[in-house]
Amino acid sequence: MAEALWGKGALLSGIRIGHFTDLEALTGATVVLVEEGAVGAVDVRGAAPGTRETDLLLPENTVERVHAVLLTGGSAFGLRAADGVVRYLAERKRGFPTPGGVVPIVPAAVLYDLGRGKVHRPPGTEAGYQAALAAGEVVEEGGVGAGTGAVAGGVKGGVGLAGYLLEEGYRVMALVAVNSLGRPFDPLTGRLYGEDLLAEGERALLPDRSRYRGNPEDYRFPFLLGQNTTLAVVATDAPLSKAQARRLAIMAQDGIARAIRPAHTPFDGDVVFALALGEGKGVDPYTLLRLGAHAADAVARAIARAVLLSGSAPGIPAYRELVA
Repeated sequence: MAEALWGKGALLSGIRIGHFTDLEALTGATVVLVEEGAVGAVDVRGAAPGTRETDLLLPENTVERVHAVLLTGGSAFGLRAADGVVRYLAERKRGFPTPGGVVPIVPAAVLYDLGRGKVHRPPGTEAGYQAALAAGEVVEEGGVGAGTGAVAGGVKGGVGLAGYLLEEGYRVMALVAVNSLGRPFDPLTGRLYGEDLLAEGERALLPDRSRYRGNPEDYRFPFLLGQNTTLAVVATDAPLSKAQARRLAIMAQDGIARAIRPAHTPFDGDVVFALALGEGKGVDPYTLLRLGAHAADAVARAIARAVLLSGSAPGIPAYRELVA
């Protein structure tokens, strides 16, 4: 059995998370800091991704460890925010050693939230720097950071965090920014697709849906086409190799498909990063299987938490308000 974790309990030792939130522009950035470095990998399933430094995460490439991962709004403009995280790390001499000094490795991915706020102000260098400065061990969820202007299938999206403690003693966590074309809930019943995975302590977040009456899903979406993407970071304290971290990211993608329908569409840029703390010596295949299975569960739970904890925004109803 594995113990479900959320809030501060889901965060791994050695990882800090920080948000930059711009409520006027309805956008923001979220950084996952691992200043001591972590083995990194990535899996890209969406057909419309916006990314930085993902090729170096492939198992056959040289760089093994990353020092932060950035999830940000602003579409392609938002990739500038990674420069602020690089500056933060460089000031602290954290990075890949080179003859000219350390080079911080900060992969990043963007979601589309342009035009949802009162002003056009995509996250820039200072947003990334401020998110890194704000990083800590208490993680705010809901409509903050990269999830500030997020929309999930017609309701307000956001940021969610969930994790597990496995009986082997390893932990796995998932941080997700949900801005999906697909819906996170059944439009006929209002039931969250990831609801079954919620732990008993999380189920208190569920609203009363007794008066909700909706329509069957027909998978026609006249709204928000091309304005989507779900981004996730899964992390573990198991000492995975780079190839095993890649498998963790691949398995974790299934959590998106469990909690959002449809997922990985032509209009989403779905990306999952994986981080493994430790020396990277690898684990046995059965342990990797268990970690990947729970990583997918953690992603699905994090998506449900993001939707449950996000309030409404101008023109975007909150899930809890819509179904209640």
